[in-house]
This record gives sequence, C-alpha cells and structure tokens, in this order.
Amino acid sequence: MNISNFKFTGALKLSIYILCSMFYAPFSHAQWSENTSPTYTELIAYYQKLDKENKEIEVYSMGNSDYGLPIYVCIVNGAQDSLKTFSKAKNETTILINNAIHPGEPDGVNACLIWIDNWIKNGKKTKDLPVIAIIPAYNVGGMFNRNSSSRANQDGPEEYGFRGNAQNLDLNRDFIKMDSENAYTFVTIYQALDPDVFVDTHVSNGADYQYTLTYIANMKERMAPSMRSLTYDGMLPAISKKLKQKKWDLFPYVELVKETPEEGIHAFNDLPRYAMGYSALFDAIGITIETHMLKPFPQRVQATHDMLDEMISWMSDNKGKIEKARVLARNYRENQTVFNFDYELTDKKDSISFKGFEFSNPLSLVTGLPRLKYHKDKPYEKFVPYFHTYIPKDSIKIPAYIILGSQNKEIVERLKHNGVAFSYLPNDTTIEMSRERLSEFKSLTKPYEGHFYHNEVKGKYEFANVSFKKGDIMIDLHQNHRFFILSSLISRAEDSYFRWNFFDSYLQQKEGFSPYVFEEKAFEILTEKPWLKEEMEVLKAANKEFRESSWEQLYFIYKNSELFEESYYLVPIFMN
Repeated sequence: MNISNFKFTGALKLSIYILCSMFYAPFSHAQWSENTSPTYTELIAYYQKLDKENKEIEVYSMGNSDYGLPIYVCIVNGAQDSLKTFSKAKNETTILINNAIHPGEPDGVNACLIWIDNWIKNGKKTKDLPVIAIIPAYNVGGMFNRNSSSRANQDGPEEYGFRGNAQNLDLNRDFIKMDSENAYTFVTIYQALDPDVFVDTHVSNGADYQYTLTYIANMKERMAPSMRSLTYDGMLPAISKKLKQKKWDLFPYVELVKETPEEGIHAFNDLPRYAMGYSALFDAIGITIETHMLKPFPQRVQATHDMLDEMISWMSDNKGKIEKARVLARNYRENQTVFNFDYELTDKKDSISFKGFEFSNPLSLVTGLPRLKYHKDKPYEKFVPYFHTYIPKDSIKIPAYIILGSQNKEIVERLKHNGVAFSYLPNDTTIEMSRERLSEFKSLTKPYEGHFYHNEVKGKYEFANVSFKKGDIMIDLHQNHRFFILSSLISRAEDSYFRWNFFDSYLQQKEGFSPYVFEEKAFEILTEKPWLKEEMEVLKAANKEFRESSWEQLYFIYKNSELFEESYYLVPIFMN
C-alpha cells in the first residue's frame, strides 16, 4: 500500500474543521456520557478540533463512502507525519477500532471520544502505548439517516443512525464482495495499518440477560495456534479479570441455539464477510464488542469504554508477545499444506455459568398465543449448554500458485486492493493445471445483500492443459496474504468470490443444437461410444420422464460428446 498516494494535508483537515464549526455547535466532553450521540458532522468537527489542538492526534481522510463524504481515521501516538505514522503502525503494535458500521449502535462512537478526552486530561502518556487507530464513523450514509425508532427494543440514545448504508447494504457483510465504496476505503485503512488487534463496536439484540458487556472472538478452529493461544489464554482472561474489578462481567456473545439461553448458546462463526472475520484472514486478533440493547445507553458506553481501555492497557504490557505471535502465525500459514473450510458447529458441548432471568410463556394480549416473557425481578446464575467446537466439512491441498484470467477485472481489482502480490504472464502459454468443475450448487431464492448467494457447492478437480494469454495473473501462494487468497478464490469456501456470484457467467450454457439436425450426429456418437448408449439405456429404464423425452435423450448425448462446451460449470481459477 503506497501511502504517499493519499493526500493528508493539514490545510484540508483544518478547512473541514472550520466549515463544520461554522454550522454546528461542537459537542462537549460531558455529553459523551449522556443519552445522546453526535451526528457525523458534529463527530468529525470534534475530531478535527482534537487534531488541531494536539500534535499527538492525527486525523486523515482515507477515501469516500457511498454517501459521497469521507471516511476518516484518527491516529493516536503516531509520528505526526502520514508516511512515518503508517510505517510506524505497520512495524509496531497497533490497534484499529471501527465504530458505527451499524450507526444505530453508537456505543463505540461515544466510548472512543471519552477515552481520548480522558487520555488528554491525564497528560497524554505515550510511553508503551500502542498505535491507536480509530475509525470514528464507518457507515457515513447510515449516520445521516438518523431517527429514534429503527431499533425498536433499544434503550437509547435519543437519536441514532440506521443499519443500512447509502446503498442499503449491511456493511458488516461486505468485506469480501466489496460492493460499497466504504469497503474499498476500509481495506485501504486496514492494509495501510496492518493492525495487530482489530475491534468492531456493536450493540446486540436477542435474549434478555444480566450482562451489559459481551464479546465475539475469532473462531478458534480457523486461527493459527499462536494467535489462538494469545487470544483465549492471554488477552481474554487478563481483560476479564480487570473488567471484573470495574464491576463488569465479560461474557461470550449470546448466540442462541434455540429460543432461550437455557436451551444452549453457541460460538459465533466469524466468516470473512464480517469485519472481524476479515481481520482474521491477516492473523490479527479480532474482537467484536457487543453491549446489550436493553441496558441504558450511558451504561453501555461506559462498558465499551472500559473494555477498550483494558485492551489498550493489555497491548501496552504485551507488545513483544503480540508481535511474536503474529510472526509465528505467518510462519504457520506459510507451512500449512491443507486449507480447511466450510466449518459447521458440532454437537459437542460444555457448560458455562450464565447470569440470566427466569422466563415464562403467558398468553399474548396482542395475538392470544403463547409469548416469551423474561422476568427481570427473577435473576439466576446457572450452567447452560455451550457449543463452541467447529469442524471443517471440506479441504484442499494448498497449491504453489494460482492463475486467474485477466478478464476477471472485478476480482483482480479486489485482490490488488487487498494487498495481494501477483505477476502478469509475459506471453501466451499452455500449462498443465488443476481446475474445478462444479457438479451442483444451490442459490438463495431471494437476494441477500444484493446477491443470490450460492450454497451447498459441490465439484471436482481435474487436470488439463490450459491455454493462458499474455497478461493473465499468477498468484504465488508463498505470501502473507495466502489465507485471504484461499478464502476468496477457492470456490467452495464459505465466502469465496464464486459464492458471491462473481463467476455466474460461467454457469450458463452458451451453445446448443437443433434436434432435427442433431439426430444423425447423435446416432454417430452412440455408435462410436457404445458405453454411452448403455448408460442411456439404464437411464431410460429408471426414469420415465427421460424415457419419454426425445429432447432429454438427445441432450444427454450432446452433453457427453466433444461438441459440448468445455467452459460450462468450469470455474476459471487454475491451480498448480
């Protein structure tokens, strides 16, 4: 990532601050702890004020959102120079905090402002502090779509933004497909910083329980061993102990198996489409903070602040361990020979102590049917089933390199933006490669985030001499980004580009035949291939519809002949 291409000028930052200040009264520190959250314009004006008044704080415009206004990043403890700051972030211990991916969940917006104000108030100590990067507002369009009713069950703030962005996309499903300008800007920020720890701030809905503060950590089965140990044996126990001293119980995100916590909860599958799942592809610690929507907004903000504060403190104390674990993780990826994917939750369960509320199922005054009702006056602490073990349903041997046709420009663009290194073939050439031919798949019947996502994908690999053209791209898998490459290019992987419809044109047959003309040719083919005639007779005996359809029988012969197009159901990603 060439940071020198970005224009981070003090004049630009100052002019934006002055413009914002002319029309909006800036928020004050006291308001961060009240039942209000700033608008995008108020928020950026305040960050620009911090930049102007504190040399240790830098605010950069990193690119556009779909709304047409910039996405900013604020960096604390940088180097007061864009090139040096981003170089420092890459080479030293860095945390990236993302706020307002869902602007109706603004706890992190306020919490980060409180943290910065307290840091300034306490003398701006930078010794041992990691580089702290904060995206004040990622979903700019959602920030402008403000109201007080879109999250029907949430306790504050008085006014907040909307989940969808300007394209009505949920940006927390967009980190592989990258349909939004926001995603391109986020990737610019992420690849420029290469953070060691990534935090996404949210507010959960769902069951009622006693906890204000819950979290999602990366799925342990997808993590490199060093990062798994650092997260689950190091960071989480340490910050849980510290938060307990501040009267917060830190509990795993309450993802229900059925309807209530007593029936069991399970670990979240952080697919690469999600922000923290994306960060896991680059061997960072990924954490989603999920405060509980039924708790008052000021309480949720304080809990978010305290967790961020403890994470930053833990990073300050463990820089060496963090950097070593990431080096080990990248060595582990380099030496992996098998890529596992398509994970599913197993029925293996433990139990976990859970602080919930008793519930009942009285008749609804609205529907007259049984409803779920939690009783906050009847708290309990008991063990509930906890399912947190995943296993991969599929895997492949990791190839040495992958070749992708240059005509797939949307994919090439995304690979390049994510920092994937590749070279261009200098000449037309033919190479024996492994290629995947799909046998079947299912697609959603309704669009999901703008796509008819493919699931239950099945196929088989075959070797063939493949002709490539000058300019096709060759991707060497011996690079730090190999986990991202495999996750996005192996078509059966959960969030591959194939799954998100980037190769749908290869699923359509382009040529055909006229039955009355093809009759004679079909007879010749059966004469030359008696085994095919035998197979057809078996099908006729077993399948009445096939037996009574001349078209189906002719198509069967056509599809099993050299006349049938080779590209049908062939994913044009070639491996060796």
